[in-house]
Amino acid sequence: MTRFFFGLFSIAYIAGIFLLADSSVVSDLAPFNPYSLLHIPLYGILTLLLFLSVSSSKPVAKNSVNSINSTDSTHSDNSTNLTYSTRFLIVGLVATMVGVADEIHQAYVPGRNSSILDVFLDMVGIALCLFAVKRFQ
Repeated sequence: MTRFFFGLFSIAYIAGIFLLADSSVVSDLAPFNPYSLLHIPLYGILTLLLFLSVSSSKPVAKNSVNSINSTDSTHSDNSTNLTYSTRFLIVGLVATMVGVADEIHQAYVPGRNSSILDVFLDMVGIALCLFAVKRFQ
C-alpha cells in the first residue's frame, strides 16, 4: 500500500514539474534560483519518491541467511544486492529521463528555454539522493 501511495505521489510530482513549467511560479522563483540551483533539490525529492515507490516493504539485513531454504548464503546475498542495485539503476534512469523530457518540453514553452546545465543539475540532485539513500539504508 505504501509503494502504491508513493507511486501515485511520484506521478503527481512529475505532472507538477511539467505543468508548472508554464506558470508564473517559475518567474516568481527566479530571484531565488541563481544558476538554476533549485533543480538539485527538485530532482532529489523526485528521486526519493521514485525510490520509495519501488523499494521493498521489508528491509533486508545485510548478513541475513535463511539456512532452512538455502545452504549457499553467497547466492542469496548476491540476488538481494542485484535487486537493490537494479532498483537504484531504474530510479536513476527514470528520474534522468524526466529531467531530459522536462528540458525538451521547456524548449517549446514561450518564455522558457532548455539547457544542458539544467539536466546536469538534475543529475546532481539524483546522484546526491541515491547516495544518501544508500548511505542511510
